[in-house]
Amino acid sequence: MPINITMPALSPTMEEGNLAKWLVKEGDKVKSGDVIAEIETDKATMEVEAVDEGIVAKIVVPAGTEAVKVNALIAILAEEGEDVAAAAAGGGSSAPKAETAPAPKAEAAPTPASAPVAAPAPAAASAAPTASTGERVFASPLARRLAKDAGLDLKAVSGSGPKGRVVKSDVEKAVSTGGAKAAPAPAAAASAAAPAMAKGASEEAVLKNFAEGSYELVPHDGMRKTIAKRLQESKQTIPHFYVSVDCELDALMALRAQLNAAAPEKDGKPAYKLSVNDMVIKALALSLRDVPDANVSWTDTNMVKHKHADVGVAVSIPGGLITPIIRKAEEKSLSTISNEMKDLGKRAKDRKLKPEEYQGGTTAVSNMGMMGVKSFSAVVNPPHATILAVGAGEERVVVKKGEMKVATVMTVTLSTDHRCVDGALGAELLGAFKRYIENPMGMLV
Repeated sequence: MPINITMPALSPTMEEGNLAKWLVKEGDKVKSGDVIAEIETDKATMEVEAVDEGIVAKIVVPAGTEAVKVNALIAILAEEGEDVAAAAAGGGSSAPKAETAPAPKAEAAPTPASAPVAAPAPAAASAAPTASTGERVFASPLARRLAKDAGLDLKAVSGSGPKGRVVKSDVEKAVSTGGAKAAPAPAAAASAAAPAMAKGASEEAVLKNFAEGSYELVPHDGMRKTIAKRLQESKQTIPHFYVSVDCELDALMALRAQLNAAAPEKDGKPAYKLSVNDMVIKALALSLRDVPDANVSWTDTNMVKHKHADVGVAVSIPGGLITPIIRKAEEKSLSTISNEMKDLGKRAKDRKLKPEEYQGGTTAVSNMGMMGVKSFSAVVNPPHATILAVGAGEERVVVKKGEMKVATVMTVTLSTDHRCVDGALGAELLGAFKRYIENPMGMLV
């Protein structure tokens, strides 16, 4: 009996993914545990393993196909001794048993850190029946998605690809000339779409402001869509407020230099090299330990009070950002935090993080100081109730006991969810953070 292989859910929130690469071909024999494909989610590229053994009878979804829904049929496997051709013809119905969504391999497939998070190459051809006539329109997956987003009727678009296939440039040309518009949606559908349109200008409304040929259309990848969705939800649902404070860094910088100089060697290298950001992570974690009422998450029925400070750290990667998490940071030494952060940061840029390494957390740090930014306000990322925006340390004139002195000063801004962290509580948390930064020996005891 043929076995249906379906698009797996690689994280609790995954709804669709890009089938980046097949590592098997039709006719190949596979056994349980073999890596058969690479799936791109919004945050990482994951390897997918076979659950059953057999022969690959048919690859239903070609490599490079975008936005494949979870549980959609992607391939058919013939059991040992089964006729492969018959299995390929008979798969896909409700009769054959379906292979359960395989779990991702522990080590994610590498993606070069320098490569942008781009849409996979389109498949050789993709065809789908139209709603009205059943006529098949041949188009690349990317062209089909662009046409859908632009409201174009693919039947009216002339294809310039092989055998008349509609490709990306054909859709862009149709968009720029205003042709091939799809038939108006029924009134009910239009009514349902109205709130979404109210959230932002349509592509057509934006493009009419620019001369033809003065721009190019770059499709949103999964990461950018997720970032846009989550931040829009955050600003629409979380009542933010912001508290800022200046922290003097001279004592922290001196302690950091002393600790780095005392680092033992391991394999010819220092066992650790602390950064200011490592000490910021530790200071925030200890502050949440000292002010536990701020280490919370909001739900409509309960306040979730966390027992540990799991600190997410924003890491910029091509196409967006990801927030790997230092778990139980209040309990870890500075050297442990430093080495863990270096490992997580490297694997984040290589897109090798596992979902449990970047999902959840109780707070976050976003540090733009190394980019020369003096101060900024970050957006709270649910389920967190707080996020700390860290600016650059710079020499400033400060007044001490009536005299002007020069000190290295860093401005930090705490963004909070006002539903669960009130102004006084936010100020108390930021006050505790300032004490640890300006008296850093407290982080060692």
